[in-house]
Amino acid sequence: MKIAVIGTGYVGLVTGTCLSETGNEVICVDINQEKVKKLKEGVVPIYEPHLDVLFHRNMKAGRLKFTTSLEEGVADAKIIFLALPTPPGEDGSADLRYVLGVAEDLGKIIRDYKIVVDKSTVPVGTADRVRSAIAKNCQTDFDVVSNPEFLREGFAVDDFMKPDRVVIGASSERARKLMEELYKPYVRQGNPIIFMDERSAELTKYAANAFLATKITFMNEIANLCEQLGADVDMVRIGIGSDDRIGKRFLFPGIGYGGSCFPKDVQALEKSAQESSYDFRILKSVMEVNEKQKTILLPKIRTYFKNELKGKQFAVWGLAFKPDTDDIREAPALYIIRELLEAGARVSAYDPEAMPNVKASLGNSIEYAANPYDAAAGADALLICTEWSLFRTPDFERLEQALKNKVIFDGRNLYTLDQMAELGYYYSSIGRNTVNGNKS
Repeated sequence: MKIAVIGTGYVGLVTGTCLSETGNEVICVDINQEKVKKLKEGVVPIYEPHLDVLFHRNMKAGRLKFTTSLEEGVADAKIIFLALPTPPGEDGSADLRYVLGVAEDLGKIIRDYKIVVDKSTVPVGTADRVRSAIAKNCQTDFDVVSNPEFLREGFAVDDFMKPDRVVIGASSERARKLMEELYKPYVRQGNPIIFMDERSAELTKYAANAFLATKITFMNEIANLCEQLGADVDMVRIGIGSDDRIGKRFLFPGIGYGGSCFPKDVQALEKSAQESSYDFRILKSVMEVNEKQKTILLPKIRTYFKNELKGKQFAVWGLAFKPDTDDIREAPALYIIRELLEAGARVSAYDPEAMPNVKASLGNSIEYAANPYDAAAGADALLICTEWSLFRTPDFERLEQALKNKVIFDGRNLYTLDQMAELGYYYSSIGRNTVNGNKS
């Protein structure tokens, strides 16, 4: 099948690449000439495990191409995916200018039947607006479909190639049949393709992300309560996670959620509720708690250092909002770093993938180390902000030699309390007792 993907951001590039992997002819369109030039040269602009392998294989086979021309991109395509940015506006609502702008342009240039697919995360009712925008200038039949993405950064290729489910909102039988044909190769193990109306499909994406964000936030609240009551959040997590009505996933406490989806989607859903005169109180609380959770380590740091942070040096392990990505959008590490810098502290950081993106944001206000131990050299304390696998089993002897003080503030609960006590660290984590193993 011939497919066009409009937008080569995270979702667009993963979508286009994975669609080409099953034999489809895919052309991706982007207005950024420099980006398209690099893509044509084989440069993958984002870090996502396994994406580069599929990207280069399908480019070599001629199934994956790139252009800056919308007209060229959609000329022969039967299905057109819109994978465009929907950034939050000042009021929290999703900004649809890019989606609707391209929709209007499509109406002027399509000459035969096409399916236009909203792949971007968009508010309820967007399919109707896209349909109207295309129809302004369109002289041929077309359908608009909602097909929300459920890609986890760090697992996006697996999520696309072997999805738990595919959600498709479509009104016409013609569009349903073509979309089912497109997705059949990805659900051979029996996972469902779920058909519904467009509005329900649009809400499904927001509802899924809002629920997961709520689950994370609830567990962070439990962790904070554990510290007040002297309970251990790890034990509580195991206790409730064994209940199959709750499940084990998304119960790990930490320093809040970040990234491109949860913050934006929770905010947009709450805004949609406002516009419908519905008071979505749970989501308001989720946003409030998560904002505070991002810097939950700072009061602990200030208490330990008796509010004297000026001149102190802190090592930070992990800058991305989660492991296996270079995405730093709404990353808790950046919130913590900015407050440390404002307090007059110095920061040396290490992340396997995200340092170039942080340097573009923070410049040379912090040091960027070549490895975790260089980041820790001479530091008064180590802060762990992202649970990269290489941080789970460090060389503690080498770490001890690097650090000025054996002090760790762990925002991801990577180590056991017994281990830290035995090694003689002052160890403060989330929802657990503080270990004062370096007490003389």
